[in-house]
Amino acid sequence: MPQNSLPDLVVVGSGFFGLTIAERCASQLGLKVLVLERRSHLGGNAYSEFDEETGIEVHKYGTHLFHTSNERVWEYVNKFTDFTNYQHRVFAKYQGQVYSFPMNLGLINQFFGKSHTPDEARALIAEQASEIATEDATNLEEKAISLIGRPLYEAFVKGYTAKQWQTDPKELPAATITRLPVRYTFDNRYFNDTYEGLPVDGYTAWLERMAEHENIEVRLETDFFSVVDEYKGKVPLVYTGPVDEYFGYSAGRLTWRTIDLERETLDVDDYQGTGVVNANDPELPYTRTLEFKHLHPERTYLPGKSIVVHEYSRFAEEGDEPYYPINTAENREKLLAYRDLAKAEPNVLFGGRLGTYKYLDMHMAIGSALTMFENKLRPHFAEGADLTSGGVDA
Repeated sequence: MPQNSLPDLVVVGSGFFGLTIAERCASQLGLKVLVLERRSHLGGNAYSEFDEETGIEVHKYGTHLFHTSNERVWEYVNKFTDFTNYQHRVFAKYQGQVYSFPMNLGLINQFFGKSHTPDEARALIAEQASEIATEDATNLEEKAISLIGRPLYEAFVKGYTAKQWQTDPKELPAATITRLPVRYTFDNRYFNDTYEGLPVDGYTAWLERMAEHENIEVRLETDFFSVVDEYKGKVPLVYTGPVDEYFGYSAGRLTWRTIDLERETLDVDDYQGTGVVNANDPELPYTRTLEFKHLHPERTYLPGKSIVVHEYSRFAEEGDEPYYPINTAENREKLLAYRDLAKAEPNVLFGGRLGTYKYLDMHMAIGSALTMFENKLRPHFAEGADLTSGGVDA
């Protein structure tokens, strides 16, 4: 669209939420949609790129794994990509041994050095968990012990959690965990969803297809706040950036966890035998090790090379990429204030992980965007209904 003409809709951010909105409005309603993206590429944190030397697809912002039980979402995403039959399996390294994860009968048998039937394993964990009653737990450590017992907690939760949150688990509230699943079978599939796989030709190819419609223009390296006066109040907006930034941090900054990714190319065919290995030993500073070539074993790679990434977790500072919202009373209070501001903001809807301050997996972001399109945007553009936010949740 010409630079001096206004689009029908502006979408701020080109992650899965923003691109779903843009694609639906362009293809179903014939709208001219402008997508503004501050990064040099589309796709948000789902962006991936193929390494020139090795041919390995690297998920630039950490491993992304698509899974869903939502039939509507599955039908929608298959318009843009085929999926492999990849099923994600995670392993956990502790004191020089590698265990199948999540906690299951294989891990229990290996960790305790004895074969247990499912009933014997249940009885063992119940006995160990009886040390603390769940209702008496006052912090995360006590809550975890009340659910799975001290031995499994100290091996597979304590060190990992301390690194993930940079906080002693005794200092974290019990409500941080609602449950710690233990499977009393040998099933080690990480997700339980009906559908699971990875895009056959990569995430970026999938994302680019979503933005291919002739009615969609994507402007990269464009900060919304540098052009806000051109569009705000003149055309409807769907904003997927940080909600606190939109309102000038007037209720205070929301806090996030972020990750640092330390990448190296190694002269080995295979470094760890699987895509993700959690680092449970507290003395290791990183939380997990990623090896991307295992996500697509069907591809042909340059022999003798592999790309390995060590992932570190910390509190986000100004300028960092936010990943995980932090559920504290202080943040909840700020979020309520921003929800009230969002409700009063005319012709602006807030969505996505940053716009709602919610941890949304990819399928959840897409499902939420499809709902916003049907419940908010279609009625507005097709029937003239008012475009009002229900707060940062809608």
